Amino acid sequence: MPEFQFDWVDAFTDRPFGGNGCAVVHGGAHLPEAVACAYVRETSLVECTFTGPSEVADIRVRYFLASREIPFAGHPTIATVAAMRDRGLIAGDRLTLETGAGIVPVVLEGDQIVMQQVAPTFGPRPDPALVAAAISRPVAEIVGQPQLVSTGLPFCITVLKDHAALKAARLDATAMQALGAALGADGSDVMEPFLVTLEGATAGGDTFSRLLMLPPSPPEDPFTGSATGAMAAYLWHHGLMEPARFVAEQGHLMGRPGQAVVSRVGPVDAIEGVRVGGTGFVLMRGSVVLPEALTG
Repeated sequence: MPEFQFDWVDAFTDRPFGGNGCAVVHGGAHLPEAVACAYVRETSLVECTFTGPSEVADIRVRYFLASREIPFAGHPTIATVAAMRDRGLIAGDRLTLETGAGIVPVVLEGDQIVMQQVAPTFGPRPDPALVAAAISRPVAEIVGQPQLVSTGLPFCITVLKDHAALKAARLDATAMQALGAALGADGSDVMEPFLVTLEGATAGGDTFSRLLMLPPSPPEDPFTGSATGAMAAYLWHHGLMEPARFVAEQGHLMGRPGQAVVSRVGPVDAIEGVRVGGTGFVLMRGSVVLPEALTG
């Protein structure tokens, strides 16, 4: 069986055991989904990436959960570029990634790795009562109306009134099915609510978020770069965030604090893209032997 080099990177942090971990398997983009997902389950991480050559970009990146492949994810993008830079695989301060969501440009600005997510798409606005049931909170704790937003991956952006509501939220699997149906989920997409408050976890933040998840994923994601981009687009679109650049925080309730700098590309009424920047800390590296297919 072939052996691959990998790096385990904590993304959206500059220190070990912060932010969100991701294992980057170099040269493994050709492996089948079943093998890649089995590897994710083995690591107990939320997501892992597998890289390979590309004919349309500098490198191809595939993103996997424990259950399926997804077109794009934020913290694994930061992790992948951090791993490549640490190995001396990046020449210059710009590169492009071929992803399932399209070509993602990345710029290196000092320690910051800045990815530009695609222009947002705004989808259904479900009944707040459905979202409230899904997160086990009263409707009165939801600000405005949640909405499905994507800058590469869809999330149901939900603003909560304060940190207490954010901390108390818990997913209800049965209610999540009803919410998914209202959002048009087809079974392959869960579209969990991305919960946000308009107050940072620390004095340096402007927003504080959580992403709760259902099995087979871990119960909570420490930092979600793709959802952060969608959240920023929602806040600008609905007039809840005036600055075109702000600091988003996530993971503090898990003891894995993470931070991203988010900025808007284009005017608020015609957003062309969302830039999400963060750092990555390479925690460990090594080799892994993976089969070309699963048997049995």
